[in-house]
Amino acid sequence: MDGCFSIMLNSLFVFGVLGVLLIPAKCDRILVCLEDDNDLRVDCLIEPKLNKINSYEFSWSNGTRESVINTNVSGSVAEGQFKHKSYVVELEPHGYRMTLDDFTDKLPHNTTYMCKISKDLASVNVEKEHLVPCSAVSMFLKSSCSWIVCLLLFFYQTRS
Repeated sequence: MDGCFSIMLNSLFVFGVLGVLLIPAKCDRILVCLEDDNDLRVDCLIEPKLNKINSYEFSWSNGTRESVINTNVSGSVAEGQFKHKSYVVELEPHGYRMTLDDFTDKLPHNTTYMCKISKDLASVNVEKEHLVPCSAVSMFLKSSCSWIVCLLLFFYQTRS
């Protein structure tokens, strides 16, 4: 009887933790990293609006000055220093990736990176010396996907 109660209590605890972790289960909507060739990569993971042509805008700010790096918004243009140095590709299942070619020597020290998809904004503040490489492990550790922790706890529970 004690063994059964212990297993039930252990299961209750694990699934309670899973329940708490599943509530805020949300990944970062913007990820910034450095490619192997020192290109800056910004992944904007905002889910686009359905049945709508989506617009995007990537920018950064240092202090009070905001600089547009790349955009497809009508009436908005990227600053001259970024023209022909960045490109944007669509990500599946949603979002956009902007790559800024070989620009790391000109990055401001403490920068807020921003992206907008159809007027939905995401931003992150990154210090130049804390930019992570774009490896899978670095991005996994940087992202706040608590659902992965839930999955690991679930597998642990089912094995015990």
